[in-house]
Amino acid sequence: MFVLESVNQALFLSINATPASPLAVITLAIFLAKYLVLLIPLLLLGMWLWGEQPQRERALRVLLSVGLALLCNQLIGLLWDHPRPFAIGLGYRFIDHAADPSFPSDHTTIFATTAYAFWLAGKARLGRMLLLLTVLVGWSRIYLGVHWPLDILGGLLLPLLYSRMLALAWPACGPRLLQSLNGVYRLLLAKPIALGWIKA
Repeated sequence: MFVLESVNQALFLSINATPASPLAVITLAIFLAKYLVLLIPLLLLGMWLWGEQPQRERALRVLLSVGLALLCNQLIGLLWDHPRPFAIGLGYRFIDHAADPSFPSDHTTIFATTAYAFWLAGKARLGRMLLLLTVLVGWSRIYLGVHWPLDILGGLLLPLLYSRMLALAWPACGPRLLQSLNGVYRLLLAKPIALGWIKA
């Protein structure tokens, strides 16, 4: 474990920005680390409001996968309270962050879970694109000093398990949940649907 932590810290220091790092790169990293995650809910919302039924099913699968992933991450954090780099005074931090457990990275988990969910749903091209964004987001979290490399690796690998868990559970509850949500959606947004602004 000591050797693993030593490698983790050495890798972190090799990636982490310093006050001498280019401002443009730091600014790009801040955008990737803090704001790119907003792409996921916007993507899912667009799929639900303007997509056909298969797209809505994919959106719901992704949403449930991400919810399961974040719940599992919270449980991992309760069991293993691994400190973030700045919590032990290592490296430089360029964005504010609570000193909560570092492993695994929630941002990386959200992107990776979404990527794998689309991949499993037959949208490999979108899955690959999202996986590339996952790597960029993970790099930015290390670069800005709020995560370790192993946190990012965990955020990349654990969603494989989460996505598989959701795929196994989907037949038992997914179709009924999708039907119920469709009914609520049509009831609450009947007016915009009737006007053709969004799809029924």
